[in-house]
Parts: sequence; C-alpha cells; structure tokens
Amino acid sequence: MFHGLGRRLLRSSFAAPPGLGRRLLRLSGVPGRAWASHGALPEPPSANLPSGRSTRAQSPRLAPTDYLRCCLGTLKMETVEVTGVSMKRSLSIDENDDLAQADEAKRQKLSECCLAKNQETLDNNCVLSKETLTRQTETTTTREGRNNVEAQIEEEEEEEDGLLEEEEEEEEDGESFADMMKHGLTEVDVGITKFVSSHQGFSGILKERYSDFIVHEIGKDGRISYLDNLSVPVDDEDPSDDIFTVLTEENKQRLEELQLFKNKETSVALEVFEDTKEKRTIIHQAVKSLFPGLETKTEERDGKKYIVAYHAAGKKALANPRKHSWPKSRGSYCHFVLYKENKDTMDAINVLSKFLRVKPNIFSYMGTKDKRAITVQEIAVLKITAQRLAHLNKCLMNFKLGNFSYQKNPLKLGELQGNQFTVVLRNITGTDHQVQQAMNSLKEIGFINYYGMQRFGTTAVPTYQVGRAILQNCWDEVVDLILKPRPGAEKGYLVKCREEWAKTKDPDAALKKLPVKRCVEGQLLRGLSKYGLKNIVSAFGIIPRNNRLMYIHSYQSYVWNNMVSKRIEEYGLKPVPGDLVLKGATATYIEEADVNSYSIHDVVMPLPGFDVLYPKHKISETYKEMLAADHLNIDNMKHKIRDYSLSGAYRKIIIRPQDVSWEVVSYDDPRIPLFNTDLDNLEGKPPPVFAAEGKYRALKMDFSLPPSTYATMAIREVLKMDTSIKNQTQLNTTWLR
Repeated sequence: MFHGLGRRLLRSSFAAPPGLGRRLLRLSGVPGRAWASHGALPEPPSANLPSGRSTRAQSPRLAPTDYLRCCLGTLKMETVEVTGVSMKRSLSIDENDDLAQADEAKRQKLSECCLAKNQETLDNNCVLSKETLTRQTETTTTREGRNNVEAQIEEEEEEEDGLLEEEEEEEEDGESFADMMKHGLTEVDVGITKFVSSHQGFSGILKERYSDFIVHEIGKDGRISYLDNLSVPVDDEDPSDDIFTVLTEENKQRLEELQLFKNKETSVALEVFEDTKEKRTIIHQAVKSLFPGLETKTEERDGKKYIVAYHAAGKKALANPRKHSWPKSRGSYCHFVLYKENKDTMDAINVLSKFLRVKPNIFSYMGTKDKRAITVQEIAVLKITAQRLAHLNKCLMNFKLGNFSYQKNPLKLGELQGNQFTVVLRNITGTDHQVQQAMNSLKEIGFINYYGMQRFGTTAVPTYQVGRAILQNCWDEVVDLILKPRPGAEKGYLVKCREEWAKTKDPDAALKKLPVKRCVEGQLLRGLSKYGLKNIVSAFGIIPRNNRLMYIHSYQSYVWNNMVSKRIEEYGLKPVPGDLVLKGATATYIEEADVNSYSIHDVVMPLPGFDVLYPKHKISETYKEMLAADHLNIDNMKHKIRDYSLSGAYRKIIIRPQDVSWEVVSYDDPRIPLFNTDLDNLEGKPPPVFAAEGKYRALKMDFSLPPSTYATMAIREVLKMDTSIKNQTQLNTTWLR
C-alpha cells in the first residue's frame, strides 16, 4: 500500500526544475506521452504550512525523499507550472457553448469520462490519517483484513504503476513532448488567422502557474461570486456534528455497498451498544444524512437493540433524496460558492458526489469552468445540508466550499452574465509603451471572437474531422478517426490500445489494453463489442450524448472560424450591407440605408445549420463552397439521425471586454504569487510586495467576458502570439528536448 502510494505522490508532486534533462523528468513521473494531460510539474510545498494547506509562497526545493515525507505528513498538494513552459494548456473558459446550452440544461447527468483515476485515488487518500500512513511504512501487511477501499486503491496504484513504468522504459529513446507536438494543430489549421489591432506584439509566459489565472463567475444579476465566508447557516433542524463520527469505517463501507446495490443484502443491522434514545437518534440521523438512498428503523433481536438500514425507494432514491426528512420551511436547494484549483467543474462535481454518496445529477450550475486555473463559481445541490457540505472542507484537496444559503430553485446552465478574469503574463518582453498600446486596443476595439484551440483537441486527429464524418454519415471513418494510431503526445495505454485495434480490429482485444475504460475510446470499443462492427451507429451511441455532439460542434466552430477570417479579410472592421445583426433573438440583415446605425460590434456570423440565415454578400457563397468541399449541402443540414441534425446559431464576430484594467509589476522570484486568491484573503495573507527593479516584469490584467467567449483569444490579441500547444512548446520547452 505504502509503496504504491509513495510512488504516486512522488510521481505527481516532485518538481523537476528546467535543465535537469529527461532522466530527472521521468523521476518526476510525467512520461513524455502523458505530458499533455499532466500539463505541469508541481512545486513542493513549504515546510511551514498553515492548517495543513500547501503554499504558493517562496519555498526551498526539497530532495525527493524529503519531499515525499512532506507530502505524507500534509496530504495536501498543489500543482504548479514549470518555469519557462508557456501555455501547456489553453486557458479559455468555454462557459456554456452556444449550441449545447439547451441540451445540457436538460441533462444534468455528467459524463463519467471526466473523473481521472489519479486524482480520485488521491482524494480517497485524504481521509487516511498521517498515523495510518506512518504505520504502513513500518509494517508490511497483506491485503487480508484491510477494508475494501484500501485494497481497491492499492490495486489501482499497482495497475497504473505498471503501466507508467512500461511507458518510462519505452520512452528512454523516444521523442520529447515538444517534438511530439510538432504533429499537433496550429491556429492557421483551424481558421484563426487575423488580428484586429495594429500594435506590435510581444512575448510573455501564459499560465506559468495555474494560480496566474483566476476566474470569478458573474451571475445573471451582475453579482460576482467570491468565496468570503465559510460559516454554516444556523439551523435548529440540522443534526449535530456527531453524525460524522458515530459510524465506524466498517459500518460506512457496508452501508455504502448497500446503498449502491453492490451486494445481495437487503438491509444492514447496526448494533446499538449504548442503548439510549439520544444515541439511537444520532445513529438514525447519521445513516439518513450520509446515505440518502437508505431508510432506518429500530428492531430488537435476542434482547439487543439494532438500527436496521434498508432501501427507501430503490435505485431512484440515490438521485432523489427523501422528501420527508427535509424541513418544509427550508428551500430545497443549498446554494454554495465553490473555490477550486486545477480541476474542471464536472471533475469537481464528480468528486463532491462521491464523498457525499449521491448521484452527480442532483448538482446544478450556470457554467463550466476551465481546469488549469483557480475558479470561483456558484453551485446548487438538492437537499444536502450546508453542514454536510462544509464538512468536506476538512478532507478535500484543492477545494473550498462556502457562502452557503438555502434557495427554492436550482441553477440553470447559461443563466450567467459571464466571467471576470484576473490573468498574469509573466516575463513579458514588451516595453511599457507596447503594453499600453496593446491593452488600450483590447479595451477599445476588442478581439476576434474565435473558438480557441482546445475546441479542436490536442492530438494529430482534430475533433472537427470526426464531426465532419458524422455529418457525412461515414461511420466507418468515424470509428477509424477515433481509434486509429496517431503521432503526437498520448498516454502509453492509449497508444497500445490504438495499435491493437489497427492490428486486429478486435474491440475486446483493444479494450484489454485500456485500464481506464470511461474515455471516449473505451466507450466506443464497448459499443463495438456489444453491437458489432456492422452497427456502428448504435455502438457510437454508447458514448454520452454531450461528448458525441462535441464533435459536431467542433466542426461548426471550424467553419465559423474560417468564415470570420474571410469576412474580415474581405470587408475589414466595419459593417457592410448584407451583414447580420441580432434584434432580440432574431437575426436581420443590415440594409444599405442602415449601415451607419451599426458598428462591427453588432455584427454576427452564423454557425452552419438548417435554421439560420447566411449573409447577403460574398461570404454566403464562401460558406457554400466550404461545405460543398466537405461533401455537405448547406441547404440540407438535417441528419438522418435527429441527434446529429444542426439547427445552427449566431455568434458575434468581435467581443470587447468589460472592466478592463492592467498594471506592469516587477519581481525577482518566478515562484511567488503576484496577487491574492479568495482563499489567501480568507486566511488573512498579506498581498504580495513587488520589487522596484526586479529581474522580471509581468503584466497583470483584469477584464470581464460574456459566456462562451475564449479568454485565450483575448490574450492572443494582446501578445500577437499563436496560442496552439504546438507553437508554444517549440518556443518554450527547448529544455525538454
């Protein structure tokens, strides 16, 4: 147990400074193919940690063994980007995609593909005490007698350890990440070619640390979500804190298996050793609170009192917590502010639901947030008390929950005004005059509202190609594009899976190469195994609907990017007759007489579909030509399968950020934070002090954007740099080669 855990903590936590080469990089446990998904090497925490929390302040580098000891003692980890590596991941926020809003609002069910096993295991570990881990280092034990959770953790660790060790051996003479990313996409490949400003560009490091990028959600009422209060609303109806300690770990394990129908038992009996009414009441409350799918009753057996837990309403009870145990005077939904670090929204909800032992679909939110950032947003959950939510603060890493309130209604996707961003670009080369020009242009003109690079995937097979094949009804090509081998950065087990598929076309054999079967490749292979190679449509349908539509939306985005570049090339930054503008939700044409009534900020362009208008000028023909070249008919965008029929949408071509402000600061140590987070402020940390004349200069920007707008594209306009991973790795990861 310790051996596997130790290796995993070391692998995910040891920071390899630039210049130590590939051997040290592999010691850190981030093999070349996996670099894209890891995105960063963390920085060791300081030895003096307040309240067990890691710090982003300056700290000395530790030897691997010392650092491992530090990790085991604190069980708190924070990943940080390696100095000198620019934009390993794009930093946009795709809040609520134009096309997916309506569908996603109906479906609060989250894709299981989101929860990465590595983080899941570490989250499990946070409930283990330091003493337990220390004891495990001193005593070698067998799996017999351990609880099922520990055994499962170890099995997963050993399985993944073996896979990663094999990857390391393979990659001794392999390509570096920068070399492999030569096979990726650039901005030109997806139609991102134009700028709207005339200033001279300059370089800067984007997301050198994920804490260099902070997002605060702006609600529909214009209120910005901040985490500034961790207190729990006083409620006489809430059970006491004893509910979290009255059940043993063994009892919790049995009850969880009962709730999730993992065994053949119809009930679980808990003996009451201190037979008092107060004690029995606490046990009843504990079971009902921690396991919403269960009911309880008191029984006497052989002169002893037992509390018997049983299923209240079958499997539906998991998604619909009992009604009669919730006070009628209280709103059914607990709203709270979620502060998270380096985790996307659906990942976070999967973790919360796992620890609360409920289904993810009882959570609701207004928009998804990027992973590689610190984000603050509002979440609502059905009939879970603030007390129980606040308890998670004691055991979850990189999360904080606060600002609790009870409300009558859930949150709905898209019900937000946008997001406020605080972004730091480190080690900038631009002069003060260049920075001033760039930021004034961003404030006054804005940027082209392109779909950012992450919309199209990071491998050599772009997602828009899969979407095009779906629209063409070429299902053999869909399977080939998703499963075929490809050059570039990928995890080793995916490489082996693809090689097996190419060699055998046997879905079961390829599946055996995948330890994590919840990814798109695993889901498609399971579908092919179930339905056969002659029924690909049904096999593809096993993939969650949102993930399937992602491919089609990617193709629409690809077309839109190209068409907007053509529109700006042809007509510049002024409205012309035949352009489209929105009046309410309805698109109308700009007539010759009305041209002066509009600005470029009013003009929209359509994403292709059966229910949109196209411009009445040259660009309309360009749309038709582009789709015809892809063997698609712009006048018939309805698909044989209803799910894949495209209605289309409209999107503004130029976005002007709001509340734009900026400052240039100097600093000496690239590891220090350049502004405080909400959590820093809660903990009373003083703001950073900047050097008068430091070795480095950084541009700190604040601005707000509407939903479905990519912050990457705003920063691209400031720097005038290609934001693709392919380009950034060539510029900034020469030390990896």
